[in-house]
Amino acid sequence: MTDTNRRDLLGLGLTAGLAAGFAADALAQSAARGDAPTEGAPARPAPEAKYRVPFAVIGLDHNHIYGITDAVIRGGGVLTTFHATDPKQIAMFRARYGDIALARSEDEILGNPAIKLVCSAAIPGLRAPLGIRVMRAGKDYLSDKAAITSLKQLADVRRAIKETGRKFAIMYSERLEVPAAVMAGQLVHDGAIGRVIQTVNLAPHRLAAASRPDWFWDTARNGGILTDIGSHQADQFVYLTGSKRAHVVASQTGNFAHPERPAFEDFGDMVLSGDGGTGYVRVDWFTPDGLPTWGDGRLFILGTEGYIELRKYVDIAGRPGGNHLLIADRKGVRYLDCSKVPLPFGPQFVTDIVEGTSVAQDQEGALLAAELVLTAQAHAKPARQQATL
Repeated sequence: MTDTNRRDLLGLGLTAGLAAGFAADALAQSAARGDAPTEGAPARPAPEAKYRVPFAVIGLDHNHIYGITDAVIRGGGVLTTFHATDPKQIAMFRARYGDIALARSEDEILGNPAIKLVCSAAIPGLRAPLGIRVMRAGKDYLSDKAAITSLKQLADVRRAIKETGRKFAIMYSERLEVPAAVMAGQLVHDGAIGRVIQTVNLAPHRLAAASRPDWFWDTARNGGILTDIGSHQADQFVYLTGSKRAHVVASQTGNFAHPERPAFEDFGDMVLSGDGGTGYVRVDWFTPDGLPTWGDGRLFILGTEGYIELRKYVDIAGRPGGNHLLIADRKGVRYLDCSKVPLPFGPQFVTDIVEGTSVAQDQEGALLAAELVLTAQAHAKPARQQATL
């Protein structure tokens, strides 16, 4: 399937009762998403973290920075310094991570030879240029999605990777930091449902318009709905089908309910085809107020010998909590509660930085997912509501 080393996944306790042999505190920490500064338990290195690597953070414009920072700390990263200019962002970051040194400038971090990795959740349009500067400074880079907002930026990133040999990693958290998605990937790679034929991703999000900054409404700065939240789904398609080459069959975007912001896209979908399978993605900003979480993310994986369905964040009128996995295969049908499945990305990624490996994320796969959504966004047709007769 992908280049992920199966033995490393197995070594992180994803089989034999999901978490046999894994320390209780590691499981508790893995279950903490860390994507909000109010998270109760601060991140700490997981027992399997092999190294301690100094890292810095530049850009706190999206709260995903907390999940990214927590993941690296779980992997053995040592948060050393950060740079931001907004007093509220600075105060919130320190409220979670303590009195971390505030760098006076970005260059202060880039010029520090002790820093090996820079993480960012800056405004999306600024993430790729920052990553290029980081790589040219001799450091690896981990960005929030969408890490790249134009095809020109993608070409520049690929050129910089080739010239520097550094990592330009992307935190596709809906796969890498969701226990049910980790478990689904393990099952797929173990051959539980045969060869994957298609993935279907349904990814509604809550708009929470009053809390959104100005850049959120500007497609030139956030890349558009397919580039933004569609990037998660393209990553899952690439990873689960094992596609090395893929293209966009069709895509569309539209604004169905926000006439006061005519340039905003509240709906999008795309059809993908790769050398490992096909995919359909629908993304939108229509999570209803009554849903107890930000979105009812669902993933369907069709194989030649079975299928898997994930309800990642909520099972409406059903089981409590998230991380629900249902599977039908050669053995029958069953349900798996994946809420305690460990999250391997952090330890794998920090190890990759030290050892020069690519277990946590395949570079070409991450960029292929970005290329798919950028192409889909650039060539999307307008989706319009049909007039009633």
